[in-house]
Amino acid sequence: MKTKNPSFVLILAVLILSPAATGGAALAASPESSEVRASFHKLLDRPKVPLAAITIPQGGDDEVILEQGAFDSAANQTVPFLIVKPARAQGRLPAVIALHGTGDDKDGMLDLCAALAERGMLAIAIDARYHGSRVPGGANGSEQYQDAILRAWQEKDAAKQEHPLYYDTVYDVWRAVDYLQSRADVDPQRIGMIGISMGGIETWLAAATDERIQVAVPMISVQSFRWSLEHEQWQGRAATIQRALEVAAKELGETAVNAKAVRAFWNKLLPGITEDFDCPTMLRAIAPRPLLILSGETDPGNPLEGAKVAFAAAEEAYKSANAGDRLQMDVAEGVGHSVTEEQVQLALDWLDRWLNP
Repeated sequence: MKTKNPSFVLILAVLILSPAATGGAALAASPESSEVRASFHKLLDRPKVPLAAITIPQGGDDEVILEQGAFDSAANQTVPFLIVKPARAQGRLPAVIALHGTGDDKDGMLDLCAALAERGMLAIAIDARYHGSRVPGGANGSEQYQDAILRAWQEKDAAKQEHPLYYDTVYDVWRAVDYLQSRADVDPQRIGMIGISMGGIETWLAAATDERIQVAVPMISVQSFRWSLEHEQWQGRAATIQRALEVAAKELGETAVNAKAVRAFWNKLLPGITEDFDCPTMLRAIAPRPLLILSGETDPGNPLEGAKVAFAAAEEAYKSANAGDRLQMDVAEGVGHSVTEEQVQLALDWLDRWLNP
């Protein structure tokens, strides 16, 4: 996880944003959260398979215990995981699912998992679709991920349509919650999530659509896909899958990747992401569960003005639920697409506060 030291950190939990700046009229027309959850589950619905989980102890030290294992999330989909938990803990523990970014894997979250375990929580990191050991022989950065995204773009048979870009990993997260709730050392009522970049998007999507997730910390991932397209600020997010987008643009008859091509690409790979499943609506659906948003002021992948639109939607929902103390947004000044050490500590404190009362 990359970190930088900012000159100071802006706390936006108390920002007063004008309706014109945040698209207030559009927010008021958002669908009910229960409808959003039902629609998203219908989109990702597939036959449920037994978890068939296996766990292999990997040792540890006086402070933490390591485990590796896997569970089946769907037909022909095995999800490898890494678990770190306190060595001396007794009874049922709070658990946190940790999600990596594009081109990384579960092992890249080991330090964060260890820090969570030191605070008395069980932490589980999983490999996202087409990442890590989910690729035979191991993934080569994001190469196989982009290959899968391009195949999904070119798929003509709706019955075979995959959603390797975020959505299918969200389904795996739902099954990870199933797995955690099956463990004798996990408190099924105290499960949280934290994710960075791609994993942060999967965090707010999963937390919005699975109410068993009690606390959420999306890092450098909150923004509005719709706002970015409407304000020509889509380039940073699109750059994470540039190769696949370039092929798609050519197939659409465009001379280069542009907003028109990106919109068509999102609509095929991420149905609803510029409408009912966009971040502003999804953040509303997390209320009143504790939500900490970590952003960078100059993050090109998550433009701050778009992030403010999403935060304003969340703020409205949390105020309506009389849960204003359960929402906070922290923006590191002068920081781009990375998380500062101070923000990591904020995240650890937040998860500790709400999962270890």
